[in-house]
Amino acid sequence: MPRLTIAPNLRRHVDCPPLQLDGGTVGEVLRAAWQHSPRLQGYVLDEQGAVRQHVMVFVNGQRIHDRLGLSDAVAPADEVQIFQALTGG
Repeated sequence: MPRLTIAPNLRRHVDCPPLQLDGGTVGEVLRAAWQHSPRLQGYVLDEQGAVRQHVMVFVNGQRIHDRLGLSDAVAPADEVQIFQALTGG
């Protein structure tokens, strides 16, 4: 099962420890995560269901390509990571 981890700066707002979740796409893994931590969805997705502008999702250290449909493939041994991107200067 894919492993989902949330960066500490986001976890301080939503209690979501690392999870092993079923799913063959990023979207399936995230929908499974909402079952464990429903509040996480509002921090990750915007009102249209796309990944928020200042949130980054990675699979095995590679940024996902489909931020709207979340169709990037995830294998059972993969790690999905969610980070809150920092901007400014």
